Amino acid sequence: MPAAEDLSPLIPEPLLTLRPHGATADEQVAVEMPVALTVNEVSQAVMLATPADLEDFALGFALSEGWITSRRELLDVEVLAQADGIELALRVTAAREQHLKARRRMLAGRTGCGLCGLESLAQLGAVQPAPVQAPALAAGALDRALAGMRAAQVLNARCGGLHAAAWCHLDGELQWAREDIGRHNALDKLAGALARRDTDAREGFVLMSSRASYELVHKTAMAGIGLLACMSAPSSLAISTAQGLGLQLWAFVREGRATRYA
Repeated sequence: MPAAEDLSPLIPEPLLTLRPHGATADEQVAVEMPVALTVNEVSQAVMLATPADLEDFALGFALSEGWITSRRELLDVEVLAQADGIELALRVTAAREQHLKARRRMLAGRTGCGLCGLESLAQLGAVQPAPVQAPALAAGALDRALAGMRAAQVLNARCGGLHAAAWCHLDGELQWAREDIGRHNALDKLAGALARRDTDAREGFVLMSSRASYELVHKTAMAGIGLLACMSAPSSLAISTAQGLGLQLWAFVREGRATRYA
């Protein structure tokens, strides 16, 4: 007797192949879909993200939001395909569960910026990372990292619609990279990848394919990293936040040039 057909939903691929109206060839586009994060069966956040490196995303997001303070407090992550998206079911220690119950916020539809969902300006201090130590870059490190970025953007090379976050050694050697349709998601994925490998993230820096915004500074500092370099422009809040945290912020990183803002 043949096995029963598996009708359970599957995790989508990160890229969708389609043929645009009037075109003669197929194209690939980045997949953007709801990703719900639950902790010990309690809903915590719903993000719009690309379905790739989801375990890294779960760990990195939990760390950047302060749900956990180390990867060892995350006991398990189950990736579940749902009719309307994906659920990342995190299981944390009992101590962290109690902590979350004390500060739980409903974050559906948030942007992952580290501010959305707060009830008042007085709560801003509760989500701020500790000050960081800016590392000393080797000469030419930013140029070397930038040169390695194109090869690291494997998915973006096929669709042109994804941001990338890369962790580089202080000499500019690119070690790890993660991609997502949201720049903050890409950075969370990278932070999760670093934590999963017990990498001392302080011994390197982050290079982003995007502009330098507040949430990228916030998440970089939450990972304990003291230098963020971005290919595009910075915002005023990114600059002032970096200054307050002691984080070195570079923007307009291009071949042969970069501007230091903090």
